[in-house]
Formats: sequence, structure tokens, C-alpha cells
Amino acid sequence: MADDKDSEKPGEEREPPQRETPPVQPISWLPYLIWISAILLTSHYLVNSAQDRVQRQPISYSQFKQQIRAGDVASVTLQGERIVGTYHRAESQVEGQVKTAGDRPAPTHFVTTRPPVEDPDLMPLLEEYQVDIRAESQQASPWARVLVGLIPWILILGLLWYAGRRMQERAGGFGGPGGAFGFGRSTAKRFRRGESSVTFDDVAGLANAKRDLQEIAGYLKNPDQYRKLGAKIPKGILLMGPPGTGKTLLAKALAGESDVPFFSISGSEFIEMFVGVGASRVRDMFASAKKEAPSIIFIDEIDSVGRARGAGLGGGHDEREQTLNQILGEMDGFDPHEAVVVVAATNRPDVLDAALMRPGRFDRKIVLDLPDKHARLAILQIHSREVPLAADVDLERLSALTVGFAGADLENLINEAALLAGREDKSEVDMGCMLLARDKVVLGSEREMVIGDEEKKIVAYHESGHALVASLLPNADPLDKATIIPRGRSLGATEQIPEEEHHNLRPSYLRDRIGVMLGGRVAEQVVFNEVSSGAEEDLKQVTRLARHMVTHWGMSKKIGPVAFQRGEEHIFLGREMAQQKDFSEHTAQVIDEEITELVSDIEKEIVALLTEHRTKLDALAAALLEKETLEAPEIQAIINTDSEGAGKKPTAQ
Repeated sequence: MADDKDSEKPGEEREPPQRETPPVQPISWLPYLIWISAILLTSHYLVNSAQDRVQRQPISYSQFKQQIRAGDVASVTLQGERIVGTYHRAESQVEGQVKTAGDRPAPTHFVTTRPPVEDPDLMPLLEEYQVDIRAESQQASPWARVLVGLIPWILILGLLWYAGRRMQERAGGFGGPGGAFGFGRSTAKRFRRGESSVTFDDVAGLANAKRDLQEIAGYLKNPDQYRKLGAKIPKGILLMGPPGTGKTLLAKALAGESDVPFFSISGSEFIEMFVGVGASRVRDMFASAKKEAPSIIFIDEIDSVGRARGAGLGGGHDEREQTLNQILGEMDGFDPHEAVVVVAATNRPDVLDAALMRPGRFDRKIVLDLPDKHARLAILQIHSREVPLAADVDLERLSALTVGFAGADLENLINEAALLAGREDKSEVDMGCMLLARDKVVLGSEREMVIGDEEKKIVAYHESGHALVASLLPNADPLDKATIIPRGRSLGATEQIPEEEHHNLRPSYLRDRIGVMLGGRVAEQVVFNEVSSGAEEDLKQVTRLARHMVTHWGMSKKIGPVAFQRGEEHIFLGREMAQQKDFSEHTAQVIDEEITELVSDIEKEIVALLTEHRTKLDALAAALLEKETLEAPEIQAIINTDSEGAGKKPTAQ
């Protein structure tokens, strides 16, 4: 379908996108008052200091009394411990500023400090020589007293102004969304027409999801064509899928394809400490979207505000529930001819309120799955467009090695490979960097830790047990590599890469999968006659998988084709506590016995399998101790060199 952007007629000029004029911020006078006060205080201090240094020459107290007895002192001013005075004669011993006025010279100023001991002779001495005596308190000048009195108030007002500015910046600005005069206004980011450069071409895979959203984009571009057919635009679209599958990217692509105003907000931005603020922001956001219709509202992580009301141990939450009620009311209030679409994203659709999920609110629910092999290849091609790739890079093989990766994981893989190439000062990213980046994403970074020879031997046999069982069981996934290099939280790893995606799991495949998980522990038992704690994670996965086989998938003869929900709900959602237990204590005991019996039977078969192929197990362990990492061809070559049991493919059934 041709894009409307390229279908303009000759001679027509496309109207440029209008940009919102930023609001004029009011000028605050407090910062200027603070600066003026600081300048005045500094000037006052500098002027007084200059006067003390230039006009008042310091003399000692003994010299001061000698000048009194010589009749040179004309007047003194007592300022606490300081004495400031003037001379009769300009030719005094103390240098000063002397100005003549007629025949009599002007007096010269001096300053001295009284000792901390009492001097009873000072006052009689001054009176005897007829020295003019004045006294002043130690208080500062009027200007200084005013400024000193204002300083605490200036600091308090400045602190309040700073705190207010910080709150306004966090909430959206003075008078803006969430500011001092707009606390209840929406904080949604608004994108005008043409500001979103992402289109569906930038989204790899997800063909079904893009097909559903193409209808929405077509309706928003040309609503009259759909209205002639009696079609109504869906009020809400709910994007559901695991994290990293591209829900936010799809919403941006929808806005770019539709070329309409786009309002983006996270569900957590509605919630504030004051009840009613979230509902007010919802009203403001929907009102803005209706004014600019056709438009799109995107609410990311809607489960933070759309959880089931009145559920869980903590009861209700007034602010969150009022916000949810307002969203429900606004979506019900849409006029049929208002082209406003609400797109929401979540990876927890099971916790959403039932009123939010019903038709009329979110009419269309789009499930985003993890990408398959072809989609992963397309995603890798998109994210590596600006990365210089070496000739040996095989993106098709890399897509086969990244089963279970989401789009965000693949983007991270390309970035990690580029960082590794930059660290090694390479001009291009080669396949070695890609494989190392994949190992880093899956297993974690290599750990620099020293392992003793005995412990290293245990780890080698543990991983050899996994690898050998995976090679011998017919329904197990093909091996990729085995390593005893510590990565992440593990001391070693054995990787399997399925040839194709598994959607329906058969009992034969599940039993062999459990057998591979038990292979490491069984190898330790066969070789060392005891087991270590290294199989903790294996046992967790084995127990979880066996429980699902018995209680969910009806793969137990004793239990039969029934399903029991056991420990699947979080109690804080209020569902498991409200539901009555649907099986008896006797059934619970039978379930536990069946799980234990299933795992024990498979373990016995794996013990027999590894005991029969003990020489191959020893050869694999020795090779791992020597090379630390074995690829799949190397593992297969070691197994094939041992003629014992060649051609046999025992089955752990």
C-alpha cells in the first residue's frame, strides 16, 4: 500500500508540522534579591576594611598612653576593647592622612586595642590632658544591621524557592503539566504529526500484529472509507507479550504510519500521593487527545494502574482505583465519530481488571510472541545495518543459535559484539565476537576465579554427563557446546540448540529432557559414588517440569487426564486465597508420589546409560579438562572414536 506521504499532487505544498510553542516561564525575583544582598554585604565589608587600613593607623597601647602624656591626642572614641582617636598635630609619629584647613592642621586618626586587664589610670589620664572622650556600642552600622537581619529570611525564601523549582521540574514545570498551577494536568509526552520517524518497516517479524495495526492506521488516515462500510474504529488495543518483544516499538510504528498526534505515558505516571490527581491527569490527557483527533494515546505498563480492584491482602488502593475508574469512564465516553485510539501494553494481562478487558474498552487484543528463526534473522539484519560486519559473519546461523531471544535481546547481542570488537581494536565485527557476545548474553561474563583440580574434575564430569546423555538420547535437542569455564553464576554449562521451535511437547521429548538435566548429577554419582551441590538448578527445573507433566498435561496414568492448579497464582492478587482447593489431601499426596516416581524412574535409566558408556564419559571429561570448551563436532568425534556401544541409541523411557 502506497504511503500518503508520497502521493501528493504536483504543485501542492505539504503543510509543515506544527510545533507547540513552549509556555513563557514567569520571572522569579528571589534569585535577583539574593544576588543583590550578597553584593551589598560584600561591598560593605570591603569599604569598612579599607577605611580601617587607610584612615586609622594602628598603634600599640603603650604608644597610645605616651601620646596622651605628650599632649598630641585630641579625642578618643571607646568602642569596647578598641580605641579610635585623633591627633592635634600632623607631624605625629604615626603616619596618616593630613589635610590643612587654614593655619591649624587637620587631625590624624589612629586606632589601638586595650589589654584584657583593667587599667584604672586611663580615664584620669584622659581627663588630666583634656582629651575629648566619646563612647560607642559595638553594634554594626545601620546598613549592616538591616542586612544581617534580612539574611535569615533571604535564606529561608531562597530554600523554599529552590525546593519549589525542583518539584516543578520533576512534575513538568511552573504552570505546566504537574506544576504549581497544573498539578492535575497530564504529563503525557505529545508528538505532533510527522515527529515519529518509526514505521512498520522498522519492525521485523510480528506479521500478524502489524496486519491488525495496519487497519487502525488506515482508518486514522482515511476514516471516511471505513465509515461508508459501517465500520467503527476500535476504542482500545491491548498489546500483550513477554518483555522485549516490541510492544512499545509497535505503538511508535503505528503513530508513524498513521501520521497523527501521539500521546505517550506510562501507567505509573498517573499515581501520586494525593488521591484524585491520577484521575485528573487522565481527564486532561483524554481532553487533549479529543481536541487533536484523530490521535493515538499510548499507555505503557498499564498493569501498574489497571490491576484488579479490591484484590489481594492489602485490599484496595483509592488513588489507583479512582484512576482506573476514570480511564474506564473516558473510554466509554468516546463518541463513535471521534477517531481516538487507546493503545496499551502489558506483559501481565492476567492481573488486569475484568472491566478493562471487556469489549467496548479494549476491543482488540494482540499477542506478541517471541520471534521465530526467520523473524530473528530479520531483526538481526535491522540492528546490524550500521555495524561493519566481517565476511565470516553468518546471521542465519546466529539466528538459529538464539532460540528464545526477544527483539531486545538480539539488539543487545549486536551491541555487545560491537563493544567486544572495539575492545580488541578491530575494524569490523567478526563471527567470533558474535559468538562471544551470545555466550555473554546467555551465560554471563567469564568469572576470574581459581578452581582446585579436584573441583574442576567434578565440574568436568558433571558437564560431560549432560553432553553424553544429550548425544545418546534420541529425542533430546542437539548439542551445541560444553564448557567448564565459569560464567555468571555457574561453574560450567552444556548448551543445546533445538533444530525447530517446540510448541507441542510430547512425553518422550519431556522425559529425555529430564534425563539430560539429570545427566550431570548421575555422572557424579557413577564416578565419585556421591553427588555435589552443583545440580541444584538442574533439580529445580526437573521438579518443575515433572510437576507440569503430572498436574497440568495429564501425563500420569495414576492421576489421569485432569489438571490441578497448584501454586500458580500470587496470593497478593487475591485469587488463590478466594478460590476453593479443587483437590483433596489424598490427591495431593498422590501427585507428590507420582512426581517422585517419574523423576526416580528416569534417573535409574540414566544411571544405567552412563554406566554402560563409562569409557565415553571418561574420554569427554578428559577432553574438557584439557581444552575447557568442546564444540558439538568435537564431542561427537570423541563419542564415535569409542567402538563400544557404537550404533546404539538407548532410550530413557
